[in-house]
Amino acid sequence: MTESTPTTMTDHASPQTALVLSGGGARAAYQVGVLKALAELLPDPAPYRILVGTSAGAVCASVLATHADDWRKGVQQLEAVWSDFTIEQVFRADLPAMLSAGGRWLLSALSGGRLCRAPDALFDNAPLRRLLAREVDWTKIRRHIETGTLQALALTATSYRGGLHRIFFEGHGDIAEWSGVRRAGRRRALTLDHLMASAAIPFLFPAVKLGQRYYGDGAMRQLAPLSPAIHLGADRLLVIGVRGGGVAGITAPTHGYTQTPSSGEIFGFMLDTLFSDQLEADLDQLERTNRLIAGQASSGLREVSALRLLPSADPCELAASHLQRLPSALRRLLGLMGGGNGGSTLLASYLLFEGSYTRDLIALGYSDTLTRRADLEQFIQAAAD
Repeated sequence: MTESTPTTMTDHASPQTALVLSGGGARAAYQVGVLKALAELLPDPAPYRILVGTSAGAVCASVLATHADDWRKGVQQLEAVWSDFTIEQVFRADLPAMLSAGGRWLLSALSGGRLCRAPDALFDNAPLRRLLAREVDWTKIRRHIETGTLQALALTATSYRGGLHRIFFEGHGDIAEWSGVRRAGRRRALTLDHLMASAAIPFLFPAVKLGQRYYGDGAMRQLAPLSPAIHLGADRLLVIGVRGGGVAGITAPTHGYTQTPSSGEIFGFMLDTLFSDQLEADLDQLERTNRLIAGQASSGLREVSALRLLPSADPCELAASHLQRLPSALRRLLGLMGGGNGGSTLLASYLLFEGSYTRDLIALGYSDTLTRRADLEQFIQAAAD
């Protein structure tokens, strides 16, 4: 699905394209498929010089930034990792780890916290930290910015104290910090902690301390997902989402609803809302702004065009055939929550970091992008004119 919707921004020196990668857990494999097709369709240089990532999208953005001098190599690296993903590379889902977390929660609840403290999160994502430490080179990213190969990299996170949304960025020296409604862009020397904070899905993964505050997933309180790219100097936005067009929320079973949604279905619904609703709302706002300014001369302002790429199929349906790939302990947990077999696959579609599922999403992203080749080439050509 594609859509080109212009709005306005203050004029700047030269046109810049930003790649905006949304959050979505395991669904971010779709973004890898889109990028794979882009790498085949488009000539050098990279079609973007600004990268903005949220949650799992921040992971992809950071790897691309590491290889900004050879963007195809960056895409190949992403495909290599995502194609062979296992949940054990992201978080511990073995029986001892699950029992330990569950036991601590139970003991903490029964003792009122006197005998032990409840765990910081359901899952231990230390494996993800180790993986990203190998795949992301912050020194190289800094060098790419210094040489002008990359204009900016931004990673989003949300402070649990005060609920403030933060866009941490490194970029060209002319880029100024900014503030908005409950959000602000702050220049920082990016580190692995910033990336882990952006991907710290609430309840599932532990919060990350940055300075004196704890931060969680960048999709929380993200009122304007497209705004960071514009503040960083972009006037063309290539936006890759992870929710199928026209699909949102819990899918109704074919036999109709006979009971209230399970806790697993509701939690999956919360993740679906967290990762996609604000992005779609912001894109719709671009379209409304375009209608308002149509035919009007706006001195000192210029267009910002957005091309949206979304899955043509529902990732939930793809996830349904891969549930047996989940570790048995996690599969049982989802079953108890009503988020696995016999329930909604919405939650599972965000947690299924298994190669069989992620390869299907990569194939879908690749196919969708080839189908939209004409729209994509027109968008990129307009940026070059």
